[in-house]
Amino acid sequence: MEDTVIFGVCDWLSRRFNLDRRGLRIAFVIGTFISFGTVIVAYLILALVKPKYE
Repeated sequence: MEDTVIFGVCDWLSRRFNLDRRGLRIAFVIGTFISFGTVIVAYLILALVKPKYE
């Protein structure tokens, strides 16, 4: 995974579900502002759940 930024969650999700990586990142940022930070908790949980190496 050559395009990891923080934990590689968006890269992992984009590969797993065949989605646009930039769109996921934008969705996480917008979701963070709309939900007052609740999305950050979901992001951290996904970082713990995703496999280290694919």
